[in-house]
Order: sequence, then structure tokens, then C-alpha cells
Amino acid sequence: MTWVKTVAYDDASDRLRTLYDRVSGPGGKIDNIMMAHSLRPHTMEGHMALYKAVLHHFGNEVPKWVLETIGIYVSLLNGCAYCVDHHFAGLKRLLRGAERADRIRSALEAGRPSDALDRQTARALDYAEKLTRTPQEISAADIQTLRDAGFTDGQILEINQVTAYFAYANRTVLGLGVDTAGDVLGLSPGDGTDPDNWTHG
Repeated sequence: MTWVKTVAYDDASDRLRTLYDRVSGPGGKIDNIMMAHSLRPHTMEGHMALYKAVLHHFGNEVPKWVLETIGIYVSLLNGCAYCVDHHFAGLKRLLRGAERADRIRSALEAGRPSDALDRQTARALDYAEKLTRTPQEISAADIQTLRDAGFTDGQILEINQVTAYFAYANRTVLGLGVDTAGDVLGLSPGDGTDPDNWTHG
């Protein structure tokens, strides 16, 4: 599950158990990435608040499938199979089928997002790649490229934040040896209208 100790639900303190209940999925299942935080529940709480805000918040304007695609690409670039597998399963659900999702994944794995995505979405992926690989080289010109592709500054912020979030999530997973054993892939906190609802379904 992870290389560090985790606390099982039955052994959890009141606060940790409350957080486990908030992030659980069907049958009370808790994703391993969340269990990896169990020795420091406050970091689990922070992780979930950020995750919900950048990927599943009603205030976001960039389509959720695009945000998921950015997350998958960043995770591929970082070599994080855990996040790729989880979020690719979520992308298939959002696109209501595997055919388009498979085309997108193949293009991302080849490093050619434009093979499967429209020009605007591909520009977002180009920005995410540069921010992931060479963040020190990002300049105002990169932001202007996104504007020229049709994104508003608020949408550019969303693209930036989902890219940055996955850098954090990938390093949490890779740095602690989190695997998908026992996880149900593709679950997410779907109620975007309630930022405090973290239940996975």
C-alpha cells in the first residue's frame, strides 16, 4: 500500500475516522493515497480540500474532462502510474466510453496531445508539459499563447492549478510508494456544488 505506516479505519482516532468517513467510497473503501496521510490527518484534510477545489469545484469553467486530461498528462510526464490509472478511469467515465479516452491516452503517451485534441485543449497540454518539465522557463509569452487559444485568465489559473496539484499528488505517491492494491479506480468527489462533500462515488 505505502512504504510508511498507515492507520487502519478500525484503529483510527475520532478525527482521523471522521476524515476517513468523508473521503470514503462505496463500501467504506478509502483510496491508498488518502491512507498515506493517516499519520498526519491535517495533511489529508489539506490534500482533499486542494483536490476538490482544483478538479471538482462548481466554480471551475474549464471542462472537467479537460482538467482530468491535464492531470493524466502531468502524471505520465512524472512517471506516476497510480495517478494515471485512477484518473484515466475517471476520464473514461466522463467521456462515457473508452474509445475516445483511449485515443487521448495514446496521444498523451506519445507526447503528441494534438493528435487527439482540438487546438485549444492541446495548447493547455503544451503549457502543462512545459510547467512540469521546465517550470523555470515559463514566461508571460506562455500565458499569452493560452489567451490566444481562447482561454480567459481565470481559466488559465485553473490550468495552472491542476498542473501544480498533480505535481504534488505525483510526488506524494512516488515518494511514499503508494500503489493501487485494493483501490477502486476512477472514483471522485462528484458533488461539485458542495466543496465540503468529499465522498467518492
